[in-house]
Amino acid sequence: MNHHARNGNTARLWPVERPDQRHTAILLPDHTTSEENGDPAPLTVLIADNQPSVRHQVRSALELVGGIDVVGETATANATIAEVFRHQPDVLVIDPQLGEFANVDVLSRVSRVAPETKVLVLSAVDDDTAIRAAIQAGARGYLIKDADPDQVVRGVQVVGAGEAIVGKAIAVRFSALMRSAAGPEPYPFPQLTTREREVLDRIAAGKSNSAIARELALAPKTISNRVSAVFGKLGVADRAQAIVLARDAGLGRG
Repeated sequence: MNHHARNGNTARLWPVERPDQRHTAILLPDHTTSEENGDPAPLTVLIADNQPSVRHQVRSALELVGGIDVVGETATANATIAEVFRHQPDVLVIDPQLGEFANVDVLSRVSRVAPETKVLVLSAVDDDTAIRAAIQAGARGYLIKDADPDQVVRGVQVVGAGEAIVGKAIAVRFSALMRSAAGPEPYPFPQLTTREREVLDRIAAGKSNSAIARELALAPKTISNRVSAVFGKLGVADRAQAIVLARDAGLGRG
């Protein structure tokens, strides 16, 4: 039964800044099964937030759902690390803004003392830098504090099952965030020099030798020589083959 129906309260946990916010998740696989009775083992959860009201609301939402066991609450970074080490919970629900040290340091220290604990960030901060840093530090999910109780519960279940979850507003830019975090992808033809790559990129875009010469401010003969070098290194016979090969590798589509 939906816990909203049980308590007659449909209000969100926190003030809504983006009322159209929803959350995106991957479907849940089955959680760990108890060897004794065949039932799923309960997810153990620790809640870390410096606001008592938030901790209370999250605990209340989770305790209305079967299969989740809240093992504690903390309000500071040091207490969080100590309690995570003590309980080794399946999931840590945390707002990293706990005060003692940098937000990312909290997440990194958690991963060191409890590498099996999955981290779900629940924060008021909807900032690309903060989101990217949290994911790089090991968080499996990132929800904004306008999430309703069902979404928070779902986040805990998804993260506890080893999957990932982010808010919809984050999801639309999440791939770009992760690409920028990982750095640029390697160039598909490492045998080419930087100058040859400049030429191939423009060939893939369908530009002629004369147009490439104008763009690069080089003599047509120089471009012709570079085109021949590119063809030789790629093992292609002509411009059409070079274009097909380059576009298959993702070039020339910008």
